[in-house]
Amino acid sequence: METNAFNQKLNRYVLDDQIVYTGFSSFKDAEDCAQKKGGNLVEVGFKDGNDNPEVCTDCDLIEKKLHYYVDAGPEYKFIHSSDPGFRKYADELQKIKAKLQQSPPDERYIANFEIENAEDPIVVIKNDHFESVTSRERSKYLKHAKVYEIGVSLPKS
Repeated sequence: METNAFNQKLNRYVLDDQIVYTGFSSFKDAEDCAQKKGGNLVEVGFKDGNDNPEVCTDCDLIEKKLHYYVDAGPEYKFIHSSDPGFRKYADELQKIKAKLQQSPPDERYIANFEIENAEDPIVVIKNDHFESVTSRERSKYLKHAKVYEIGVSLPKS
């Protein structure tokens, strides 16, 4: 099993002529993996509302040295836990968590399940206001989003 710098499982996709890994915790993590495996950095797009990746070049992740980006239209902004802006919303998340701890046990369980299990959390902002928290994996299915991740491509052997 391949893992990223935080020991989280990488996603492995077998495409026509290549194997592509995604799920890197940073651009540097992907660069290190590519160097170690003798692969190439590629941009991978999930554009059809599900987990069908395609190698693409329409997001400039490599040029911008980004590992993750979501395009869900001008009113939405997705902020990854590794982004500098994420800390700005950490207080809001703590307030939500504190409020949930005061709610009835059944509501607390259901709501906490979403927040606590959001591995690699993403804050969703709509029109400059906090909307929700999701995960990288779930962001592929939300808001008709186009999700882009840095990947490492290896030839199919």
